Amino acid sequence: MSARVERALDGLCQGVHHVAIAVPSLAEARKTWIETLGLVETAVEHVADQKVNVLVAYAGTQRIELVEPAASDSPIAGFLEKHGGGLHHVALRVTDVTRALERLKGAGMRLIDEAPRPGAHGTRIAFVHPKSAGGVLVELVEEVRR
Repeated sequence: MSARVERALDGLCQGVHHVAIAVPSLAEARKTWIETLGLVETAVEHVADQKVNVLVAYAGTQRIELVEPAASDSPIAGFLEKHGGGLHHVALRVTDVTRALERLKGAGMRLIDEAPRPGAHGTRIAFVHPKSAGGVLVELVEEVRR
């Protein structure tokens, strides 16, 4: 990620929230990530807006999200068709996703989302286009306080 993005998120970015891996089947992915590697899983969540099923797996306090398409027109289905399974995006935890988007846009970053949308587990999210982040899809995640 470029220095200008880091400066744009200064004061808002709290670290890495998760790494997301696109998988064709959570059942198959579970065999590797949970049964073999020993990560601790949470319940699968369906995210209707993105047409995906998400299984969060923890390696200690580090979070990995296994993301399976829930429909043939899901963005993850298209990713799998084009690239196969593997790293889909890196998510950064931010204090305020709306302010983060404003700052990134002001820094000249190309955004996929101009406004936050609902994410898994009650979060607010937005995506930064990979062409603005060295070929990596970046998700901004705000944990909503309840």
